[in-house]
Amino acid sequence: MSYISEYITKLNSQNRKVLSVYLTAGFPEPDNFVDLALNVLEVGADMLELGIPFSDPLADGPVIQHSSFEAVKKGITIQKTIEYASQIRKHTDKPLIFMGYTNPILSMGVKGFTDAAKESGVNGIILPDVPFEEYDDFVTEDFNGLDVILLTTPTSGVERIAKIDQKSNGFVYCVSVVGTTGMRKSFNEFSLDRIKLTYENVKKNKMLIGFGISKKEDVKRFSETCDGVIVGSAVVNALNEDHKNKSGYTNTLNLVKELSDSCNC
Repeated sequence: MSYISEYITKLNSQNRKVLSVYLTAGFPEPDNFVDLALNVLEVGADMLELGIPFSDPLADGPVIQHSSFEAVKKGITIQKTIEYASQIRKHTDKPLIFMGYTNPILSMGVKGFTDAAKESGVNGIILPDVPFEEYDDFVTEDFNGLDVILLTTPTSGVERIAKIDQKSNGFVYCVSVVGTTGMRKSFNEFSLDRIKLTYENVKKNKMLIGFGISKKEDVKRFSETCDGVIVGSAVVNALNEDHKNKSGYTNTLNLVKELSDSCNC
């Protein structure tokens, strides 16, 4: 069992759903990003997902697209993201996960990237633009020791869910809605039914739900059909507002704490 799997299992055994928080590396300000990340972990995030800024983040909605654009504009690269991870790892044992697209990784070189990621203390990576059918071509022995977390979607059938479950390590990322990342006011019955179906058919791994989770009511709603939640756009949006208002990330950290408190079953 991988470190991420063991960590999720341990928290679940303590009647807690896992809260994984997504941050775009270097956003909103490169210089204090490590302190921000550590504060997010301190107030209640169980895991940290570090987004590698990219000019064309196809799985992400406008909030994270904007944060990625701003980070790229300020010079945040894949190498800088790895440096951030290394600095964060010095202060926490909580799982660290990269979320990134294949172009920057291919540009750096897959082995060079995976070696640097493992050396930095990162435990896993989410690659939303690698189709399941091309997984074996991209994820080679170079990824040894680095969990590659695969995604299901509401359109994934039972057979495909089972195959994704077998290939994935760390956990299975259940995309809750058809579409890109972003905050949702509500979830339709189709999405709710498919989440339940996915949870029933993920046997090897734990399952975390992402895309659209933005408030404590969402966490409570999904608590019986997941082992944890991933929150990205809501946190990045709060960061953006705090930055504009020069409020010291107070609202962002309050949001993370509220979400974290709602993960206690």
